Amino acid sequence: MMLIPTHHFRDIERKPEYLQPEKCVPPPYPGPAGTMWFIRDGCGIACAIVTWFLVLYAEFVVLFVMLIPSRDYVYSIINGILFNLLAFLALASHCRAMLTDPGAVPKGNATKEFIESLQLKPGQVVYKCPKCCSIKPDRAHHCSVCKRCIRKMDHHCPWVNNCVGENNQKYFVLFTMYIALISLHALIMVGFHFLHCFEEDWTKCSYFSPPTTVILLILLCFEGLLFLIFTSVMFGTQVHSICTDETGIEQLKKEERRWAKKTKWMNMKAVFGHPFSLGWASPFATPDQGKADPSQYVV
Repeated sequence: MMLIPTHHFRDIERKPEYLQPEKCVPPPYPGPAGTMWFIRDGCGIACAIVTWFLVLYAEFVVLFVMLIPSRDYVYSIINGILFNLLAFLALASHCRAMLTDPGAVPKGNATKEFIESLQLKPGQVVYKCPKCCSIKPDRAHHCSVCKRCIRKMDHHCPWVNNCVGENNQKYFVLFTMYIALISLHALIMVGFHFLHCFEEDWTKCSYFSPPTTVILLILLCFEGLLFLIFTSVMFGTQVHSICTDETGIEQLKKEERRWAKKTKWMNMKAVFGHPFSLGWASPFATPDQGKADPSQYVV
């Protein structure tokens, strides 16, 4: 599939028929401030449900097949606490990534009044999205699933049923990190459990029959290996994107860099918050994004 150069999209948006603000009216019933963000996409909702199911399945196998039947209570308690903590943080990160507004541009704001409020100088240009009738800030892209323009949109992820953008990238990164950690932890425990069962009687290392135990462990092993590879790659990709301050879409379209270059550490703090703290690893700590700059709408 051929990629259309970025300037082609800009040319389309500059056509006269798309730059008539009098044809844009605000949505008739704008949602109140603080309304929960949730995308009503069937595929995304199904993927989110599958994600939770797979984590809960891993939880079931780890607890009821490996840890609770074990006679080593210290081993069971330590690994049980660690696995449940990581699983809780993974699901909490998933919820925050899914239910947080990723940075949606107000829909239908390409009105004459709003454009006049920008106090444009001669030669300054604003770009309008013909699909959602919004004035597009610099580095914003339209998502066909969310049906909105998203600031610093990296990509739309069906597994969190949301776009990954300016406001929720931290939670998506934490989600991939914690899923990778619980996958690795589960694989290590499966390996130890197989060794333990081979050395002792299979009927004593699980509450289930030997065939059922083997099937449950193999399925968990397959799930853990698959998600470890997938989320590790995704985590590395996201961290690289943050450090270079270039979103996935910008890399794919090879867009010309029009924003100031900052250090990798400043880019990390911009996503995870100021200053560096344990809050970086917490899905409950909301990073300070600062106030929107009106100048972001003009070039």
